Amino acid sequence: MPEPENEELMTTHGRCPVVHFDHNSQDHSADPVASYRALRESAPVAWTSAHGGYWVLSDYASVFDAARDDAVFSSARNSSGGEGLTVVIPKTPMHLHIPIEIDPPDFRKYRNVINPIAAPAAVERQLARIEHYTTWFVDQVIESGECDFAQIIGVPSIVTIDWLGLPVEDWRRYSSAHHAVLAAVRESREWIQATTVDFPYVSQQMRDTIAARRAEPRDDAISYLVQQQVDGRSLTDEEVFSMVELLIAGGVGTTASLVSQTLVWLFEHQDVRGRLIQQPELLERAVEEFLRYFSPTQALARTVAQDTEFHGCPMRTGERVLLAWSSANRDAADFERPDEIDIERWPNRHAAFGVGVHRCAGSHFGRAMAKSLLGQILERMPDYTIDLSQVERYPHQGTNTGFQRIPARFTPGQRRLANTELGFASPSGRGRA
Repeated sequence: MPEPENEELMTTHGRCPVVHFDHNSQDHSADPVASYRALRESAPVAWTSAHGGYWVLSDYASVFDAARDDAVFSSARNSSGGEGLTVVIPKTPMHLHIPIEIDPPDFRKYRNVINPIAAPAAVERQLARIEHYTTWFVDQVIESGECDFAQIIGVPSIVTIDWLGLPVEDWRRYSSAHHAVLAAVRESREWIQATTVDFPYVSQQMRDTIAARRAEPRDDAISYLVQQQVDGRSLTDEEVFSMVELLIAGGVGTTASLVSQTLVWLFEHQDVRGRLIQQPELLERAVEEFLRYFSPTQALARTVAQDTEFHGCPMRTGERVLLAWSSANRDAADFERPDEIDIERWPNRHAAFGVGVHRCAGSHFGRAMAKSLLGQILERMPDYTIDLSQVERYPHQGTNTGFQRIPARFTPGQRRLANTELGFASPSGRGRA
């Protein structure tokens, strides 16, 4: 847990406290909630020397203000802090992500391309696909009476891959590669496999698919993207690639993280699980509270674009800043009883999907997939139990939190789909985009 150094040795960074804090450390991963709480209550805007030094914003007010000021807190890819994905600390070796690594005004041009396929109406057209894959995954285990929930919740990954138009049989490879880069320990075997083997493989597959769809469009999201324009010109293959990779990164991790944590919590809180089983209409609002409480994407980074005085701290151009969404969502100044789940909490101004223009474009997809997964599990496995002694958390929880193993048992049930083959076809064809 972080403790301000000035409790022992009075040290400051431009008049603001320096703290012993690293959101990538094993100490932090052991209990991210307590780690952020200690920081938020003692030094909500503080400097840490970890990873070359960065600011940590941990209360709701500072996170909210920074996220809405793109002129000062830039998301654009830059060389400060090294090369790689600029919205994480330390930067990770990934291709440019559009539009999350672009600032206004250019940001809006690309976001306007994505909005039509991620808006509520577009997600409504994908509900059949989401429900199909949820049913397919549950069908694989429903007759056995036992499973690993961490495997069942691959629904977001497969839905995203199929919707984009990529080979659905490779969904696991996409999922594991993106998961490892953000949730595995850096330089671990899993991390090395992802960065040196899996990413090159899926990246080439994405480029091949983009070229194929440009030559012969189909009814999928990649075909839609290759036909779009910015500034009166067609998107380049590289721009489409950058957008597709971002959509995959967002689709394969956050919803699975949310659902895994929720399932464990509901097992530990049978009274709430019973209410949701008896009153499934409560699930929609409950999902918002689970998002606030678990905050699947814990924090993302910005870079100071111009010298500024922010919440009493002088920040200098080029300094890195971590916006802790999860900590902001537990701020008692903005949420009553923040460390308790109230499935009927409303209004719920959580920051789980970010704040400002860079707010997650896939938020409507995420909600729909979480509701489908939780809904079917509560309906078809209402008496599930979890062996808590055998659950395994992600080893690294600086960006995404959750479980990688959740052994569960339940009363066996019946399959719902006659065809057990992987794949989905809507009544009007593929119906992807």
